[in-house]
Amino acid sequence: MYTQGLDQGGRDQQAAVETAEQLAAFQKRIDAEEKIEAKDWMPEAYRRTLVRQISQHAHSEIIGMQPEGNWLTRAPSLKRKAILLAKVQDEAGHGLYLYSAAETLGVSRDQMVADLLSGKAKYSSIFNYPTLSWADIGAIGWLVDGAAIMNQIPLCRCSYGPYARAMVRVCKEESFHQRQGFDIMLNLCRGTDRQKAMAQDALNRWWWPSLMMFGPNDSESTHSAQSMAWKIKRFSNDELRQKFVDVTVQQAAFLGISVPDDDLKLDEASGHYNYGEIDWQEFIDVIAGNGPCNQQRLDKRRRAHDDGDWVREAAQAYANKQAARVAA
Repeated sequence: MYTQGLDQGGRDQQAAVETAEQLAAFQKRIDAEEKIEAKDWMPEAYRRTLVRQISQHAHSEIIGMQPEGNWLTRAPSLKRKAILLAKVQDEAGHGLYLYSAAETLGVSRDQMVADLLSGKAKYSSIFNYPTLSWADIGAIGWLVDGAAIMNQIPLCRCSYGPYARAMVRVCKEESFHQRQGFDIMLNLCRGTDRQKAMAQDALNRWWWPSLMMFGPNDSESTHSAQSMAWKIKRFSNDELRQKFVDVTVQQAAFLGISVPDDDLKLDEASGHYNYGEIDWQEFIDVIAGNGPCNQQRLDKRRRAHDDGDWVREAAQAYANKQAARVAA
């Protein structure tokens, strides 16, 4: 049985005694499409991979509230404000689901949050770009959430049960987010010339960062092959990116705006779109903390965390009081 709550020394000791028979039996369960549950035995490397991926996913949902929250008071109508507020609220919920899923692997929420606030933990590079106009909110819903859906629907079949189950609800809500974004873009493109130009400008700025969301090319990806062998992932980075391009290029054509890629061309033989080279140096720079809004995003998250100290203290005091009453 896998024991939650092991310290690092205990985990290192567990990893050292993993036998070939245990690893083979575990892989046999994976290959048979069995779900791995929190109390099941698992290789330490599998656990670490899941902690890294799920916690980064949770951090991305929480940090991802910021660029859209910036427009809550400036949305062009009461209806748009209400829709955007609901979306930002969903993202907070996604973060909580995912932190809970990660906790089943023996890592505490306090530790995950501390890693985020210290800059040790990463989150999706896409959230380090600014939202300069209302059209950016449409582009985020259409492109960013569209890319997220491509990544996340296969996670509903992830080999780790708690993560897979959390993703079912997340994906249902993300599909609403994508439709909300596309609806904004559609209204802008059917509006004035100036509004359509806003939509085009947003596409120009968000297209390439959205392609980067899928991660490095397969040949450069450190974790992809092993994650697919363990069926944490079901498709490679490049496969998902290609699927996203094929779908989104046609949506852009429907909107009447142009994807900012001079090399974009339909390959008649394969039915896929060939696209230009991604600027991976930009991706590396943003991941390293040097994007347009990296410092701003973390500074704001740290202030929010500090401002919430009194809430956590009050909740803990209440919990202690209730526990004492039960004990009495």
